[in-house]
Amino acid sequence: MNPWEWKFIGIELIDLVQITTIIIVGVLVGKIVSLYLARYFRKRMKTDHIKILTKTVYFTIVFIAAIMILPIIGVKPSSLMVAGGIFAVVLGFASQAIVGNLISGIFLVIERPIKVGDVVNIDATVGTVEDIRILSTTIRTYDGYFVRIPNLTVFSSKIINFFINKARRFEYIVGIRYKDDADKAVQVIKDTIDKHPFALKYPEPVIFVETLGNSSVDITIKIWAPVTEWYDVRKDLLWKIKTELEKNGIFVPFPQREVWFNSELVTAKASD
Repeated sequence: MNPWEWKFIGIELIDLVQITTIIIVGVLVGKIVSLYLARYFRKRMKTDHIKILTKTVYFTIVFIAAIMILPIIGVKPSSLMVAGGIFAVVLGFASQAIVGNLISGIFLVIERPIKVGDVVNIDATVGTVEDIRILSTTIRTYDGYFVRIPNLTVFSSKIINFFINKARRFEYIVGIRYKDDADKAVQVIKDTIDKHPFALKYPEPVIFVETLGNSSVDITIKIWAPVTEWYDVRKDLLWKIKTELEKNGIFVPFPQREVWFNSELVTAKASD
């Protein structure tokens, strides 16, 4: 009897050797390719993104090896494809959102419009990115809420990333009285900004009279600050500008109205 004709659970020994070889080669190739990708992207991607990529590649290679085994054990690929197609259609309708989130998560890893630690505005949710998973992204709002946004929504929404640029601008509108010296007010504001350690000199601040309002002369102030210090500078400078203007005799006026009468207003004097 030919030793290669020995059967194990209905499979000839030579076929069993082929199956074992394919499995071993598939696993080895998957690990080698995954290791190479991990080293190549080590300084180009985040660690969690690299893990997702390497696992996806590894299981894809192992899956291809499993497909190669099917003809050896007597399963026709054509019949498997028909069954797989039907299953895919049913699964597609049942898990359309999951598949969409999965694919969107992969594209987010590749494109990287956001990363952990960025301050963003996604789908009207403003906060810090805490985590980016394969199916969803978590954002911590300024109120302390943790919001989970499906990756399909993240990928298809307009994303405002406040941290991509190293500097960020903010703006004030400060009103002064009509009798105050506007040129002096502009100089006082400029000197106050120049003294602040985190108000950037380049791009330089812009200060000018914007409008002549009903009750005040409105001065527009545009200031750049490092994105990491933006909120603190914005919060701090407004009060300093107000106090410095008041020290120089320049005040923010209350709303005022002038009332005109068609005829002279006569008031009765109270009798003693």
